[in-house]
Amino acid sequence: MATFLHVLLILVIIAVAFFLLTFVVYFFNLDMKLLSKLEPLFMKHYDKIDRDTHL
Repeated sequence: MATFLHVLLILVIIAVAFFLLTFVVYFFNLDMKLLSKLEPLFMKHYDKIDRDTHL
């Protein structure tokens, strides 16, 4: 029974840490800040793609 409670405690700690990490990312809008830094790299890739412009 003690090992079950120990495993449960570890799972709760991991869940709380994951929640806090995702809250910090959401609160400071870190995902969009990262993508704004990567946008020139993406645009360079997508600008090379040939497109059919006929409608």
